Amino acid sequence: MRAKPSPKPAIVKPPVIKTDRHFVTALARGLEVLASFRHGDRMLGNQELSKRCGLAKSTVSRLTHTLTSLGYLIYVEESAKYSLGTATLSLASAMLSKLDIRKLAHPLMQELAEFGQCMVSLGSRDRLSMIYIDAVRGSAAVTLSLDIGARIPIATSAMGRAYLTAVSERERIDILERSCELADVSCRPELHRGVGKAMRDIRELGVCCSFGDWQKDVNAIAVPVMPGGGLPPMAINCGAPAYMVSKDFLLGQVRPRLIALANDLETSLGTAR
Repeated sequence: MRAKPSPKPAIVKPPVIKTDRHFVTALARGLEVLASFRHGDRMLGNQELSKRCGLAKSTVSRLTHTLTSLGYLIYVEESAKYSLGTATLSLASAMLSKLDIRKLAHPLMQELAEFGQCMVSLGSRDRLSMIYIDAVRGSAAVTLSLDIGARIPIATSAMGRAYLTAVSERERIDILERSCELADVSCRPELHRGVGKAMRDIRELGVCCSFGDWQKDVNAIAVPVMPGGGLPPMAINCGAPAYMVSKDFLLGQVRPRLIALANDLETSLGTAR
């Protein structure tokens, strides 16, 4: 039985500064439509896109028509919905091919996944989520059913917390505040406690933890890594269903190997601190 991914986080539009005369609203709205497609979405209609973007359906209709004409979307007549087009794929492929950290990390991640019989993932921030840009698994038959392109919440996952420890206090507070705005009022204190604990854990343990915080039956630890090349921090996560890997095993056996993996990567990339 595979661990089920948590509900997909809502796409939250970044704040727009109205006085920015260089900001192209039409372009931003088109990108919002493309960003509405999440891991696992095969097709979306204008109504669902309108809901996710927070735009009028008539506006979305014009945007999807334009994006289809440019090859960024494909219109499927049978369902009257859209899927991502090859032009979008080419952009993603070009981005991934330039990530040196991904090429260097993959064999090291695979080795760690085999040792821990868990899933090891490399992720980068996308708004209030962390998105997997690489993921490997151990040879065990049962593991997390997540893959490249999957999103996990930034405030409750070990990967997201690791990212938050590597950014400025201003960015961390902004992300936490926006995460709280989307969460139930009763959950907000827990989000603050979780991020506060992550700051202590990275100092005392060298990793950030999420033992049942993201999903009650999933254990994970993560470390931030600096990819260089002007890119923002990323994070490497190691996790599995709780019945497969215990908290003690992750902290006692996997933790030193995960820290060493991050150090080796940063040394190879010339970003070691």
